[in-house]
Amino acid sequence: MSVVNQPMPDKLATRWIETPIGAVEIGINLDSEVPSLWYVEIVATENLRDPKNQDQHPILDLAQEQLSKYFRGEETNFSDLLAHQSNYGTAFQQQVWQALTQIPCGQTWSYGELANFISNPKAVRAVGAANGKNPLAIVVPCHRVIGANGTLTGYAGGLDNKQKLLSFESKVTGD
Repeated sequence: MSVVNQPMPDKLATRWIETPIGAVEIGINLDSEVPSLWYVEIVATENLRDPKNQDQHPILDLAQEQLSKYFRGEETNFSDLLAHQSNYGTAFQQQVWQALTQIPCGQTWSYGELANFISNPKAVRAVGAANGKNPLAIVVPCHRVIGANGTLTGYAGGLDNKQKLLSFESKVTGD
């Protein structure tokens, strides 16, 4: 099962890149007629699906290029890559994931601010749950969501990596 409780595709191509926060693995679904971005996640090296990094696909090339630019501080917009995003998740999850892409690099929003942004201020807990199911770490910046009191809260990649990403983005944007 993947982070969004969907079975992993039978045909999955992966690639990983080394980053300042460790290995980031990219997975694309090749089961459907149109291949799509399935996941981007921070992974311990021993858990990589293809340690030899042999899979080839244009979406993997694009993801590697855009993530590499992100970690060099050259680019924070992943719209080209998001054009290949899978359509899994509920309508509500997709709405939250889309809203996450509107949080500017170097800034943070609380779960309440995110709920307000999607015009559903009472859905703070549901927003938190959807945020936690985000399959596209970094690309869909769920790490930019913090608790109402300003504290760091859950992150599938680990709170230490969430802090590293926020500190990195703060330096890149000068905030």
